[in-house]
Formats: sequence, structure tokens, C-alpha cells
Amino acid sequence: MKLTLKLLLLLLVILNQHVDSGSIVKFLPGFEGPLPFELETGYIGIGEEEESQLFYYFIKSENNPKEDPLLLWLNGGPGCSSITGLFFENGPLALKLEVYNGSVPSLVSTTYSWTKMANIIFLDQPVGTGFSYSRTPLIDKPSDTSEVKRIREFLQKWLNKHPQFSSNPFYASGDSYSGMIVPALVQEISKGNYICCNPPINLQGYILGNPITYFEEDRNYRVPYSHGMALISDELYESIRRACNGNYFNVDQRNTKCLKVVEEYHKCTDKLNRFHIISPDCDITSPDCFLYPYYLLSYWANDESVRDALHVNKWSIGEWVRCNRSKPYNKDIKSSVPYHMYNSINGYRSLIYSGDHDLVVPFLATQAWIKSLNYSIIHDWRPWMIKDQIAGYTRTYSNKMTFATVKASGHTVENKPNESFIMVQRWINGQPL
Repeated sequence: MKLTLKLLLLLLVILNQHVDSGSIVKFLPGFEGPLPFELETGYIGIGEEEESQLFYYFIKSENNPKEDPLLLWLNGGPGCSSITGLFFENGPLALKLEVYNGSVPSLVSTTYSWTKMANIIFLDQPVGTGFSYSRTPLIDKPSDTSEVKRIREFLQKWLNKHPQFSSNPFYASGDSYSGMIVPALVQEISKGNYICCNPPINLQGYILGNPITYFEEDRNYRVPYSHGMALISDELYESIRRACNGNYFNVDQRNTKCLKVVEEYHKCTDKLNRFHIISPDCDITSPDCFLYPYYLLSYWANDESVRDALHVNKWSIGEWVRCNRSKPYNKDIKSSVPYHMYNSINGYRSLIYSGDHDLVVPFLATQAWIKSLNYSIIHDWRPWMIKDQIAGYTRTYSNKMTFATVKASGHTVENKPNESFIMVQRWINGQPL
């Protein structure tokens, strides 16, 4: 009898962990006192059997949650947890930069959180990213196009559970590899609003930072960018331009001249921190490295008390890693430009921004595909200001697209969070940057 009762209790625990849930988190290890904002974490089951359990962090707007926009934030990778954005780019908490001493790393409040103007869902996707997991072995390898459908399904189910946000203006947002996902997601939501879905998503537009858009072309712009930033000489730039015909990294092995000058290019640039060229290229386990908080994050997220506080299902994942690149993934969207075209035709607003010290996706690459959309310029290139200081440069187009650079920032603009906050706040409010 006792054994049967124990088995029933165990079954109830397991079943309970398979139910879509959202739980309010009032305290987090490492943060002193109650959280000064409303945080909800939970899972949404995706698929016919809801075998995929996508984990999310939802933070209500600190301003007017009933009317403020609802943003979805995706980090890149693919396979990087959205807590990267929450802690390092645009959330209300950050890891305190201090040497790890064996205890739970400390958290501090920020002054630049986008939650001061918007409700934000930070989503871990695809399955295997962050705390998201699958209850059964995956039959099909995740891909760009399948993720777009899964995220749309996630949003639909999330809004069904949070109907009070269904009328809020919705924006999809993210950076880096999410440049392949977000434009396609916007198209998917737009089409879905016409043919199905109750409630419809009040889609207004999208926000992308340093987005990968057409990887082969994006990468080729590293060479002219390197020349413009004085990383390679005039002579080497002219030689590589003549020898390689604009194709610098997928070189025909018979083109020995191109191979030789590309090798010289790599000698000049391989020791750089490609994510932020004026920052040192260092080991993140060193407290002197500007990315040391990434190292601290792994200790924080793998602490049992943290998982308990976040209501992470026990036994759902093993070790938490910030970016899980070990999972198979099919990058089946070669270029997101056609999706930008569709979204432009359908009148959705967009903000595309670039850290101007990013060598991974140089701003030149982003400018090039925006120009290829062939929309007229409404407001030409000008500095945008914070008080009396230049924060970057901007230009707007007739397709409701705004392009902006953030001065002296890198691939994820995380070293200029105040500037990115002001930029997005102005754009969300429909003001000129």
C-alpha cells in the first residue's frame, strides 16, 4: 500500500512538471531583498504532444503594463539563452563584476532596462537552449523555418494564458543570429493573423541589433570594414580586392593569389576581439576580462537555489550553458532579406541598429542589404544625440525602417546599454532618434 502511494505521488510530480505553468518570482539568489519588478518564469509546451518545453522569463513593464508594448526578445547563436539579453543588454538586473568566491554571484539593479517602457518575454529557444528541454528525443533536427513556427505557436499559447496582453502593441526583437529568425517570424505572425489565430497578435514591427542577414555577404564586408578602421593597409586592401573579386572567405582553392592575400588579412585581424575590436581578446575566466560576467553567469544559473527560485523543472536539463552549440541545427534560411521585403510591403515598422566596432556583422553589411530593399531615404544620415553628445548616426527610409549606429559599441551593444535604452525608447514612442 505504501509503495503504491509513493508511486502515485511520484506520478503526480512528473505530470505536474509537464503542465504549462507560469510562476511569479519574488526573490532571486544573489539579489538583496525582493525584486523591484514583477518576474514570471515558466514553460510553454510546443507540438502536438507538447513534447518541447520552452522556458521563458517574463518581466512586466515598470511603467504601464496594461498599455505598454509587449516585446519578445531572442538571443542569437543559434542556441544562446535569452538571459544573455536580460542580464547583459536590456534587462533590469545585471551580474556584479566581482571575483568568484564560491558563493552565488551577486546581482544588481540596472538603470537602463527596456522594461521601463515595455513588457518583455525573454525566450530560450530552440529546445536545448538555456532551460528549455524536450520530454522525448527529438525526431527532427531544429531549423530556422521550424523554429519560426514554434515561436509563433509559443506566442499564441502564451497570449492565451495571458489574455490581458493580447491587445498590447507587439514587437519581435533580438540580435545577432536572431536576424535570421525575427524577420521570418514577423512574416509568419502577419500571415497567421489573417488565416487563423485567436487572439490575433497585435503586430506592429520589429527591432534587430547587429543582425546576421545573409551570412556569406555579411562576412565579405569584414574586409572593407577592416580597411576603413585601419586594421589593414591600403595596399593589402587593394590587393585583396583585385585578387578575390569580392569573395574573401569562400575562396576557390585554385585562386592562389586570393588565398595568399586573405592569409595576410588574417594575420592582421585574427588576434582581434571580433565582437568588439577595441576590447582585448582575453580569457573570460580572467576577472580583468570585460566578459568575465559571462563566466559568473554559469555559476549563477547552475546553482540549485537559483533553479529552485526560477521554478526550473528538476531533471529537465543537466549542466546549464549560456550558448549550447552542440545540438544539431539546420540553418535553412540563407538570407532574411526576402522577409524584410515582405514586412516592408506590409507596413511594419523596424529599427535596425549596429554597434560600429563589430567585426562579426559590420555595419557596412547591414547598410548594404537595407540599401538593396530600394526604398527612398526620408531623413538622411545625421548624428543622433544624448544631451550634447553624439551617441551614433541614423537614417530613416520610406518603408518605416530606421537604421542607427551606436558609437563605440560592439556586436551586442552591451557596453552601451544606456545609449541603446534611449534609442529604443525614442523609437518605440515614435520620436526621431
